[in-house]
Amino acid sequence: MDLGPDARLRLEPKDEYTHPIEAASNFNESMYINVFDHEQRVGGWFRVGNRPNEGHAEMSCCLHFPDGSAAFMFQRPEIHRNDRIAAGGMAFEVVKPFEHLRVSYEGQVCFMKDPQDMANPKEAFKKNPLVPCKFVIDFRGISPVFGGEKVDEHGKPVEEAADEAFARAHYEQHMRGTGTIWVGDRSWTINGLGLRDHSWGPRYWQNLYWYRWMPMAFSDDFAINVSIVQMASGKQYVWGMVLRKGADGKKEYVLVEDARITSTLDKHDQAIEQTIWLRTKEREYTVTGKSLSLVPLRNRRTRKDGSLMHTRITEAMTEYRCNGHVGYGMSEYLDQIVDGVPVGKHC
Repeated sequence: MDLGPDARLRLEPKDEYTHPIEAASNFNESMYINVFDHEQRVGGWFRVGNRPNEGHAEMSCCLHFPDGSAAFMFQRPEIHRNDRIAAGGMAFEVVKPFEHLRVSYEGQVCFMKDPQDMANPKEAFKKNPLVPCKFVIDFRGISPVFGGEKVDEHGKPVEEAADEAFARAHYEQHMRGTGTIWVGDRSWTINGLGLRDHSWGPRYWQNLYWYRWMPMAFSDDFAINVSIVQMASGKQYVWGMVLRKGADGKKEYVLVEDARITSTLDKHDQAIEQTIWLRTKEREYTVTGKSLSLVPLRNRRTRKDGSLMHTRITEAMTEYRCNGHVGYGMSEYLDQIVDGVPVGKHC
């Protein structure tokens, strides 16, 4: 998160709830969370994004299973308000700010033995069964909260150009999630770890050239989140944090100062393995990741001149290893697709 001169981050308990709708046509307010049960190697990620000025929300539900299969659902239900983060059968409830969230879903999911089917969503929903899905998962924070809203020296939110912005306000927190997931005639009672975020402000998925986002949790005391973001201008941002216990025994985040990622791609130019090097003010870490279940998604937007922009986002449940620790999380790779090739293929 690039603050620029004279800016700072502000975060208050009221920010756990929704915010006034802004003038930008692409104003977005969203909550996202993931959770993975380390013993069962079952988990998923869930998101609701409100776009009231565009007249709809975005609801995503994605579940990953130990045999590599996955279940997915996406909807754009009509909305014109921003009074709650709930749409398409999914709801985020703030039980206690910065401490306890409850996420629920009741609807259908497309169950895929081969998640690659989602590269063509129309065909995926045609050839794979739609099955009932339901869950209620309670998430409780295992870490401080990192991030906030970008404001100037007077406390006024920093304005960003709608065609360049992605998340003016953004915060994250590692959490433990417990609950039961039902898919078809099967159920899993999970106790896992994950990461949530909450953001608001103007957003187009096409405003970034490519990014790599890898949230992971090894235990209640050790977790990492690292991101590399590349803009079309050539400017690159590296940010993230490492959760660990301080000298006083209290858990805290130490900021990532630098990071590099080397990825192994499959025949579809999708990352199935990665090696991550990162440095904090204290030490260096090397993390290796291996995809266990990968779902390719896409987002399209038509420019004012009528041309189509195509963004691919691959979402993979990933097993991570670092200094003898084994953890789980996501490896999320966003790329603009130009002439059929992901622009960040080299990373």
